[in-house]
Amino acid sequence: MSLTLTTPHVETPALAPRERETLRHIAAGRTYVQTARHMGLSKHTVDAYLRRIRAKLDINTTAELTRLAISLGL
Repeated sequence: MSLTLTTPHVETPALAPRERETLRHIAAGRTYVQTARHMGLSKHTVDAYLRRIRAKLDINTTAELTRLAISLGL
């Protein structure tokens, strides 16, 4: 018996381009500081982006953020 997991198509029009970029970095395993340096931001701005993403999409954990990023192809 084969088990196939399907991921529904996820649309996230609510995410701003910089929020999507931040999500991509965090999902790739980068820290807030590494993400901030790469994006030319402060770690506080990265934290703010991630709080907004979590609030918009009702996500609570980094694992859920990573799952979302994978489903979006980020």
